[in-house]
Amino acid sequence: MAPENTAPALSKTQRRVVAVTAVAGMMVTLDSLIVTTALDAIRSALHASVAELEWTVTAYVLAFAVLLMTAAALGDRFGRRRMFITGLAVFAAASAGCALAPNVATLIAARAVQGAGAALVMPLTLALLGTAIPAARRAAALGVFSSVAGLAVPVGPLLGGAVVTGVSWPWIFWINVPVALVLIPIGRRSLEESFGPRAKLDLAGVLLATLAALGLVWALVRGNTAGWGSTEVVSTFVAGLLLALAFVWWQQRAPEPMLPLHLFRSRAFSAGNAAIFFHWGSALGALFFMAQFLQTGLNFSPMRAGFGLMPWGAIAFIVPQVAGAFIRRIGERPFIIAGLGLHAAAMAWIAVIADPGMAYWRLIAPLVLSGAGVAMSLPATQSAALSGVEPRDVGKASGAYSTMRQLGGALGVAVVVAAFAEYGGYESIQAFGHGFTAAMIACTVLSLAGAVSGLAAPGGAWPARSPAVRLEPAREPAHD
Repeated sequence: MAPENTAPALSKTQRRVVAVTAVAGMMVTLDSLIVTTALDAIRSALHASVAELEWTVTAYVLAFAVLLMTAAALGDRFGRRRMFITGLAVFAAASAGCALAPNVATLIAARAVQGAGAALVMPLTLALLGTAIPAARRAAALGVFSSVAGLAVPVGPLLGGAVVTGVSWPWIFWINVPVALVLIPIGRRSLEESFGPRAKLDLAGVLLATLAALGLVWALVRGNTAGWGSTEVVSTFVAGLLLALAFVWWQQRAPEPMLPLHLFRSRAFSAGNAAIFFHWGSALGALFFMAQFLQTGLNFSPMRAGFGLMPWGAIAFIVPQVAGAFIRRIGERPFIIAGLGLHAAAMAWIAVIADPGMAYWRLIAPLVLSGAGVAMSLPATQSAALSGVEPRDVGKASGAYSTMRQLGGALGVAVVVAAFAEYGGYESIQAFGHGFTAAMIACTVLSLAGAVSGLAAPGGAWPARSPAVRLEPAREPAHD
């Protein structure tokens, strides 16, 4: 392979491919975070309960999670460009549905469809990019993609706050529509159609995984309202567990499994996936309430709340680019344990000092600590999950990792909201403060569980190990 500095420059069409895929990736990841600073406005406008607010986040993440691997398979079978364009159209239509939602039930339904569109877009961006860009320039193109998509971390809450303050909350969804409508014709002209191995779709696996996750999340969401010992909660929780066991049973027998269970024989793969599950559950749960605390507890405007989260977002954007360079020297284990340990310490710190009316400056240090910890552990979890698998399994391993991350976010938000509802509520600022403290303690526990999972991750320099395939840790945004 020719050195990168002697490789020909990208053509105009190839630069368009990079631009289209990068902007699409940013738009999809942005919608996981832009909603955080609008939750308080949505609650007031649509008279939503905390459980309904939770579903506005969970419906998107859950649909995104369970359809990711199926979406990649659809792209391989029916054409990646075709499915990518379809995903953009679905995402745009669902965004308009969110903006026009007359009530919270309609908003939740539209968010689920939006998540399905995001699942079609996100895995195909990298496949299309990899197909269009020559190997000698691919690393640079992926760097541009990651940097643009990574802007969603610091920009998401800030943009959401600015839109809600300057216009109104529906516009956090309206802004997706013109972006998608511009990307669709450019993508049609610039992207070449490509196909992958036409594996049989594991529709039974998708259905079992969806219903299992839905049952478990439903029980956690309804626990405080219906009662933890109620027939509704117990039956949905048991049904979720049984469906999860059925999913595992089916994956062992399916001719083309959605989630190949043999990958979990690798200790590194299992550790990386367990760590990212708890990692994103804690991080997304914390973001769910932090923006609300700044607005409800400290009386910030949505825009000011977005600025208030900047210490978290800015450091979370910078740190992965530094941490990734050191993983090959000392291994993944120290970064996972230290990163999630720092995030847990920051959550406990906030739980201790959080008080309605407190001075904002007291939150800056723990927000920076949390952002650094989350960002430090992210590339390490990805490296652990992917560095020990056989080359033929890298695609499915990557899909499994992304799925576990999104499922962790859905279940993590459910756990954190359950803790909030058990000890507080929206009846008064004091009640919100009590619930927020409980939520931060729940985030602490989730993060510590992730740190413990990291004990099984690889340690030591890469040359001292003999993995099946070594991959450079991707500089992935902290929130897709």
